[in-house]
Amino acid sequence: MVSEISTCPHIQAELAENFGEAIFPRYKQVLTWNVHRAQAVRAPKRRRIAAPVCGVCELALSRPFACLHCDKAFCWENGHAKSHLRHAKHMFCADVKSGRVYCSLCDDFIYDPRMEDVYTRTIVSAEEKETRFQESGKLREAFRPWTPSEKDQSALDASISIPCQSRRGLVNLGQTCFLNAVLQCLIHNPLLRNYFLGDKHNWRNCKVEQCTCCEMDKLFSEIYSTSTSSNSNSLTSSFDPNTGPSDAAPFGPTSFLYTLWKVASSELSSGYAQQDAHEFFICTLNQIHTTCRGSTNVSCNCIIHNTFAGQLQSDVKCERCGNTTSTIDPMLDISLELKGRQGQAEASGENTLQACLRRFTQPERLNPKEYSCSKCSKGSPEATKRLSIRKLPSVLSFQFKRFEHKTNFTNGDRSTSRKIDTPVRFPSTINMAPYTTMVMRDMEKENASNNNGSGSSVPFTHQGPESLYDYDLFAVINHTGALDNGHYTAFALSPATNEWYRFDDDKVSHASAKACLEESAGAYMCFYVKRRVEYKAYQVPSYVLVRETEALRERER
Repeated sequence: MVSEISTCPHIQAELAENFGEAIFPRYKQVLTWNVHRAQAVRAPKRRRIAAPVCGVCELALSRPFACLHCDKAFCWENGHAKSHLRHAKHMFCADVKSGRVYCSLCDDFIYDPRMEDVYTRTIVSAEEKETRFQESGKLREAFRPWTPSEKDQSALDASISIPCQSRRGLVNLGQTCFLNAVLQCLIHNPLLRNYFLGDKHNWRNCKVEQCTCCEMDKLFSEIYSTSTSSNSNSLTSSFDPNTGPSDAAPFGPTSFLYTLWKVASSELSSGYAQQDAHEFFICTLNQIHTTCRGSTNVSCNCIIHNTFAGQLQSDVKCERCGNTTSTIDPMLDISLELKGRQGQAEASGENTLQACLRRFTQPERLNPKEYSCSKCSKGSPEATKRLSIRKLPSVLSFQFKRFEHKTNFTNGDRSTSRKIDTPVRFPSTINMAPYTTMVMRDMEKENASNNNGSGSSVPFTHQGPESLYDYDLFAVINHTGALDNGHYTAFALSPATNEWYRFDDDKVSHASAKACLEESAGAYMCFYVKRRVEYKAYQVPSYVLVRETEALRERER
């Protein structure tokens, strides 16, 4: 949980004395300058911003530390930043890249919630001024923090705050650990949580029979509820208001499982057999999409597609004439191989998420019978196919292909299955820009210019700052044991406390990000959420339109 108390008494005194007027302007200035410099590096037609130099050794600084009391910058490695603060009797300097503030009196980097708030607002405002939309080419709408009106404030004062911990186990109904692990990841998905807790789908008003979206709404209401006495699926009605739902009895998702079996019997097998968590995940998304508001076959605007949907681009290039054929396909998740192209198992050091993504996006040679060039009008002896991500979703779902099924045609068409136990490592944050279609094309142009001996480098033309491509890990599904009798568990980040928890059916235990990364070497699926979610510019939010429409109807009545 993020602390709201400053760790430094000196920054508290500084902000209390003059409300930050001495250091806030300089702090905002250096943060904005760093955003402009990062964008200028990628823009070929923009004026270059000269790199700052250390005020002592005069070396060019790739990561300057700026004094918040004067207009000088220094290097950190040689100790010149500390030396300046000590001799000039200045207290604070800031890392321009990360925004971290160093206090010379504490002799340490410090945390203050007010400085953190200034950092977030400054970075968002500066980045949005540098970002243009792909469709219109216009600048993004300026960020405006929400401030409650008098009506909103009166409603907040009259409301009763309840704990929303979401730390509640799920009962194993008989080999349903796959269901429990997937549901915990959906429950802790920030976008799904905001949708269902925002009453965007109310099961009491829905008239669709056997509606999976209604079951998700009931599940969120039960998990985030402060009372368990009204639901028969709960094993007991005990609740401690001091600790919240984390100590409530585990919940049995019998209604959810029954509904999904009824509407998706062709995709799921009933009975007590163990099922694949990834197949269940895709089946659940499809059923929520089918019964959700805004669901269409073309340009769907349902919560599932707004959350998980992206686009993959497949480029097939004829090596004879250079003709490239591109195909765009929708995606809800990305399945990654844990072995090499030729079938050999990769070394454990190469089985990282980034290495799997590089193998996923590297060119692959096609068989001459698999491709016929439309320009050459004949089968090309050399053609390559490369996948890239054309559109990044708000939530990235990765599946590692641990279960391999093969059919031996020489031995009576017998099928063999095995589990790949190769450990895989993945980061808590990942930047997806290198795997997008736009950046990969720029890299290809740069390689071509270098091979031609032109010597001119083609800069990457990101749509906006790199932070728009940053993703944070929030859930992991692990599989332990053999293929036919394994067990699924999950790690998830609680949105209320910003703490990690381990979910093993009905057992919930406190964890950490380090424990999640270390104990998830056998990860089967992992989920990342975009740090800066995209939005439509200059449009009134839907909840505001609904509120205004209801107010108009009330006046008419």
